Amino acid sequence: MALPQQCEAAFGTADLYGVLGVRRGASPQEIRRGYHRASLRLHPDRVPAEHKEEATRRFQILGKVYAVLSDEKQRTVYDETGLVDEDAEALQDGRDWLEYWQLLFKVTVKDIEDFQKSYKNSAEELADVKAAYVNFKGDMDRIMETVMCADYTDEPRIREMLEQAIDSGELPAFKAFVRESKKKMMSRRKRAEKEAKEAKKTIDELGLGGENDLQALIKSRSRDREKEMNNFFAQLEEKYGNSSKKGGKKSSAKKRKT
Repeated sequence: MALPQQCEAAFGTADLYGVLGVRRGASPQEIRRGYHRASLRLHPDRVPAEHKEEATRRFQILGKVYAVLSDEKQRTVYDETGLVDEDAEALQDGRDWLEYWQLLFKVTVKDIEDFQKSYKNSAEELADVKAAYVNFKGDMDRIMETVMCADYTDEPRIREMLEQAIDSGELPAFKAFVRESKKKMMSRRKRAEKEAKEAKKTIDELGLGGENDLQALIKSRSRDREKEMNNFFAQLEEKYGNSSKKGGKKSSAKKRKT
């Protein structure tokens, strides 16, 4: 089966750029970041044993996508024809994509922390958030999945960025965003909390850092995160509560007074 068809079966899209969550004109750095984001979400060590075989298959497909888009010649062929050179050495099944990934993204906890500090609230992050909002037409599930370094505690901050851009006319007011139900928000939060509990185990298995540092980091943030999210949902209920009731009037994003 050709790579685009493998992508269609595994990810629901035959577009290699779509698999990485990047635009067609993405720079090599954006391609690499897209692969890094997607590979962290799909890494086989993040799933239960019974799902590891399927996760490994998807991870291998992801590696092949990156191999094509990170190679200038192969990418040009794909852009011009929509076809992939299936005979290329990098696309052969014998390659160990887990080993390749570990060599490509050898990082430590301190590396992650330093990058997060420089990325969050930066112009780069704002651009990524806006791009994700447009690409996914306001679907916060997809936005939160694709924005780098974002966890559920970042949602209030990211939502505020988007509301300000909507209020200024810079972004359209997609219904999926301005009228998202509280049930969907809560479901996303529960999934994120479950993933957060698994994060330490995942990082330990991937050899990304020391156990004590991670434990201290998680403990130091847990109370602040819980308080922040509770306040966030209270604000949302006050702001959008009436529009979610049956028979309520259609609403749009409202301007926040500062």
